[in-house]
Amino acid sequence: MKKYVFATNNAHKLEEVKDIVGDKIGILSMKDINCQTDIPETADTLAGNALIKARYIYENYHMDCFADDTGLEVEALNGAPGIYSARYAGDSHNSEANMKKLLQDLEGIENRKAQFHTVFALIIDGKEHLFEGIVRGKITKTRKGTSGFGYDPIFVPEGYTQTFAEMGNAEKNKISHRTKATQKLCKFLKSI
Repeated sequence: MKKYVFATNNAHKLEEVKDIVGDKIGILSMKDINCQTDIPETADTLAGNALIKARYIYENYHMDCFADDTGLEVEALNGAPGIYSARYAGDSHNSEANMKKLLQDLEGIENRKAQFHTVFALIIDGKEHLFEGIVRGKITKTRKGTSGFGYDPIFVPEGYTQTFAEMGNAEKNKISHRTKATQKLCKFLKSI
């Protein structure tokens, strides 16, 4: 089975993508290739940040790879936190602080529409490909649930009454933004 490096230092994302793909493709982590670098995300789009990470691995390790960037885009906040989702409340990547800030920013606002948006950048033999996944929903007024990570305790996907964190990983992984993007990635890899 051909293996691809997933250019992420986020253990939750790595585990989630491995769960989604199962045995469809082989995934190597950055630790597996002895890459300890925290690759800076300096682009102003999700696709740009995903490409920065994938290009870093391809250029420095000469291995086929993919990377993602994911943002929570809230309609009433003009798409914020977006590319700053992981550092919305500061550079510490603190999910609790990020959720607290978001709930404060939405206090008194009726429009709670939001979407999770993932973009994967895949590089094979130097050729770049992008895959996107979006799940629409809304932001709750309080945290609910304990599974998942990031903003999962305050996001309810359209057509559901539970937050991602209440659903549990197996249920979330059937419908999530990352699942949609990962499925497109896997379909492409099977076709080549």
